Amino acid sequence: MSTLVWVLDYASVLIFALTGALVASRQQLDPVGFIFMATMTAVGGGTLRDLLLNRDAVFWVARPSFVILTATAAMVVFWTAHLMESRYRVLLWLDALALSVAVPAGVGVAMAAGVHPIVIIIMGVITGTFGGLMRDVVGNEVPLGLKQGELYLTAAFGGATAAVGLVWLGLGKAECLWICGVVTFVLRAGSMLWGWMLPVYRPRPPRSRG
Repeated sequence: MSTLVWVLDYASVLIFALTGALVASRQQLDPVGFIFMATMTAVGGGTLRDLLLNRDAVFWVARPSFVILTATAAMVVFWTAHLMESRYRVLLWLDALALSVAVPAGVGVAMAAGVHPIVIIIMGVITGTFGGLMRDVVGNEVPLGLKQGELYLTAAFGGATAAVGLVWLGLGKAECLWICGVVTFVLRAGSMLWGWMLPVYRPRPPRSRG
């Protein structure tokens, strides 16, 4: 279980770093800006998760290889971004993949910490969404997680809730993390491809008192 969580953390850091570097390319930043955006995006959610769970050390502090990975990913994008026909579309799909890896990573860490199921779900959502939120805000983009009609936070919540529910039903934790990732990706991809969405708030004029 611990090995699977570390693998998920590394995978989510790598993919989120690529998305951060793609945003840096859209903003035409220099190499240091690329590394900053990639690293902030990649470790933002996991850092907040570890601080809230009061872990002995934040994951990238315990293993600085995470930062080396983000810097390497940033430089790869710096030299290759111009080869992509549509960087924004690549960004969207990479972000969807990163979300589907980061959410089970957060769920797995929280399960190992032995916290309440509600907290496990929240940690999964935080791990999957806060890095991308920071990336979009700093990069002057509309945050993907807050776009009207998008299943993003909902996809993260759905995946994390599925994992917790399946553990409660007696399924193995490793299997639950895989299913968590699949559910998260299917919900996010369905929103992107077929417009899946939840009802949004529609303002109405106040009722007049007769």
